[in-house]
Amino acid sequence: MEESKKNSKGKFTKIIDIIILIILLLVLYFAYKYYQKNNFNNYVRSESNPYTSEFIRDDEEKYSERDSYKIQSDKFNDAMFYKTIKVEKNQPYKVTCMVKTKDVEAEGENSGIGAQISIEGTTERSIAISGTKDWQKIELIFNSKNRDTLNLGFRLGGYLGSAKGEAWFSDFTFEQGTTSKDSEWKFACFIFETTDVTIGDKKIKLNVTRNRYK
Repeated sequence: MEESKKNSKGKFTKIIDIIILIILLLVLYFAYKYYQKNNFNNYVRSESNPYTSEFIRDDEEKYSERDSYKIQSDKFNDAMFYKTIKVEKNQPYKVTCMVKTKDVEAEGENSGIGAQISIEGTTERSIAISGTKDWQKIELIFNSKNRDTLNLGFRLGGYLGSAKGEAWFSDFTFEQGTTSKDSEWKFACFIFETTDVTIGDKKIKLNVTRNRYK
């Protein structure tokens, strides 16, 4: 009888241990998912209207294997991820990223508002994407001038206004160019004596007429 009680107690203890293990695994899983969703790799979140936009790492909507950075603004706001980076003075740089948008709408009729690459506190920016667009590459080329650091951001909004909607950013690249001291510009000019072009459904042949003057 006592042996039967011991066996029952042992089985009950094993069941409790299994339940505790499952709970611990679930806690670790959700903690990991929370970390993934909120791990911004030292990017700072900034908003003109605090607590208006949502910033997350999206593991479902992404361009490549890496989770994308998502900004969602249900109300008009100027929101961005940015990171302070070191640059060399008076050097050219190029920043690129992939961006996808859903229902992005600018407040007002400013073409400079939307999903974009931007240098915080300046008007330096890439093109601004609005509406609903699939993944596409955007780029910002700029000169560091007299700066040795700057805040480089990925933005839903703009220096001159706000936007709402959803924007995903992924696959960032940052490249330093070379400054050319050559002030001479080189041009190439190609002249075709005849060429065919199609305008609408009509084919038109263009000819270059040579006139000689004495």
